[in-house]
Amino acid sequence: MRKINEIIVHCSATREGQEISVDTIRQWHIRRGWSDIGYHFVIYLDGSVHEGRPLERIGAHTIGHNSAIGVCYIGGMNKEYTKAKDTRTAAQKESLKKLLMSYKNKYKDIKIYG
Repeated sequence: MRKINEIIVHCSATREGQEISVDTIRQWHIRRGWSDIGYHFVIYLDGSVHEGRPLERIGAHTIGHNSAIGVCYIGGMNKEYTKAKDTRTAAQKESLKKLLMSYKNKYKDIKIYG
């Protein structure tokens, strides 16, 4: 297993309430020339956590920090798609907290950025 010392939380930069899947994000990233989705986990609006890129593989989500675990929640923009907004649902917040805490417990010195 590769060394993991960071988790970086992203948003999909999609409209509030808009359902987006791992497969859709994978298609976006492949169109950019990447080999796969860049994130290791994607959190849907209902709070379900879906695997993206396998954890054993280095991500493609943050220049200079791709060895970090990449987590993406769906949302991040207002409904008009004109401003960034914290659109996380209560279910997303709870799932994100559980996911981050599970890795914090596994890797004691891991740093979390968002």
